[in-house]
Amino acid sequence: MIAFVSGPIASLAPDGAVVEVGGIGIAVQCAPNTLSALRVGQPARIATSLVVREDSLTLYGFADEDERQTFELLQTASGVGPRLAQAMLAVHSPDALRRAVASADEKALVAVPGIGKKGAQKLLIELKDRLGAPVGTAPASAAPAASGWRDQLQTALIGLGYAPREADEAVTAVTPQAEAAGGAPQVGQLLRAALQSLNKAR
Repeated sequence: MIAFVSGPIASLAPDGAVVEVGGIGIAVQCAPNTLSALRVGQPARIATSLVVREDSLTLYGFADEDERQTFELLQTASGVGPRLAQAMLAVHSPDALRRAVASADEKALVAVPGIGKKGAQKLLIELKDRLGAPVGTAPASAAPAASGWRDQLQTALIGLGYAPREADEAVTAVTPQAEAAGGAPQVGQLLRAALQSLNKAR
């Protein structure tokens, strides 16, 4: 198992990064909140989890060990694969997930794309004794607030090398899409839409 990768960031994309390790570029799938802290050319240490399939080897990256461990614990629940587990961590912090499960906060899980009401109810039962007790003081639901997604998106775009002005324009361009998504827009989807708008503008 590859527990982490460490080295300069060779490139960034909407869904991942390439880390140079010993002259080799290691591709790591990351959520927008993890990508937003990375900068091309700067050294980074990314906690990782290797997912092995018959036809692929995929390395998922996280901001810290807590996220990585939570990612792996989430997959012990039936019906939760690596992509859904990563989506859950893109919407909620590990402690917010622990608090949501501990308080049976169904709405917090439904805020994750791909999880419906019945799925949330099932996950609350299965994860109750697996995630552990919350350790922080954040509110149960950590879905991005109406304005929180703007900061996340702008930070991610600047991390990908865009100028603040360009990032502002892209955020403005996807605001209607975010408002249509309600109170918890998915930053990953907005990031892709923002990149498309920037590519058209260039």
